[in-house]
Amino acid sequence: MNKFSRLKMDPIRSVDEITGSRRLRRMRKASWSRRLVQENHLRVEDLIWPIFLVEGENRKDPVEAMPGVYRYSVDLAVREAERAAKLGIPAIATFPNIGIKKRDVTGSAILDPDNLINQASRAIKAAVPEIGIITDVALDPFTSHGHDGILRDGVILNDETVAQVAEAAVLQAAAGADIIAPSDMMDGRIGAIRDSLDANGFQDVAIMSYATKFASVFYGPYREAIGTGTLLTGDKKTYYVDPANSDEAVREAEQDLLEGADMLMVKPGLPYLDIIRRLKDEFAMPTFAYQVSGEYSMIKAAAANGWLDGEKAMLETLLAFKRAGCDGILTYFAPEAAQLLRA
Repeated sequence: MNKFSRLKMDPIRSVDEITGSRRLRRMRKASWSRRLVQENHLRVEDLIWPIFLVEGENRKDPVEAMPGVYRYSVDLAVREAERAAKLGIPAIATFPNIGIKKRDVTGSAILDPDNLINQASRAIKAAVPEIGIITDVALDPFTSHGHDGILRDGVILNDETVAQVAEAAVLQAAAGADIIAPSDMMDGRIGAIRDSLDANGFQDVAIMSYATKFASVFYGPYREAIGTGTLLTGDKKTYYVDPANSDEAVREAEQDLLEGADMLMVKPGLPYLDIIRRLKDEFAMPTFAYQVSGEYSMIKAAAANGWLDGEKAMLETLLAFKRAGCDGILTYFAPEAAQLLRA
């Protein structure tokens, strides 16, 4: 006879008789006691703010699919970096939207020392030296086809792309980037970037690997923001990780660590909390998540329609990343969350 059948036979048996002295609700009864036993905490220091860049001066262009998000010209990006520093946000990540005439099939403009990313890094580092700058060397903002690598005869060329992103990483480090975060998912890119940085005197520039970047539908608004949404031909399934595969994601992360990555990133975030937990448990390395544009836009859209409390949903999702094992989160909510956390 199990305990549940005994309950049916003895309906007057008390809850205390069933649970003994174990009442888990005791520490939930008041705000102060809940705070005492809270297992995970979200801090401003956990936030990294992705910022979109646009050419020109005094420009602040809204991203239609991402309410509250803008593309900033370099002069205004500097002001936003200053604001981030005052809020206590430790780092920003920059992503450019360049003119279509500067894009080509190889993404060659990424090798321009004075391209939009490098202009912004120099200006921000000069004005706000205390904030960290994270840059990406993927080619998609610079290609005419929207892919992250060099495209020829319908194929993304791995080794040629790796050579180009390694060269771009050196230029970005020279412009002031503190962390290179390659998102292109080419095989061998981490080792090539590490070797190039070291050979050019940038041994202290770190690498945050987009170790497990999945072939996700949640990148749509981002592609609008960097101007590749209408350019992309085909899809990126030949080089991004299949959303069905977690073991493969672990192998990708392990390979990047062996090649010299200093930290790992999982992208997107919320649909892949299990991957975050696996990587943290497996490697015990600094682990980050990117709460991508689609995740941001869903929360904003639901809040705008009155379907949920936007602030509470934002904070709950960010805390979920911490619970899963994240050391930090790239999120477009960073300034909004920082203001609430500092209040």
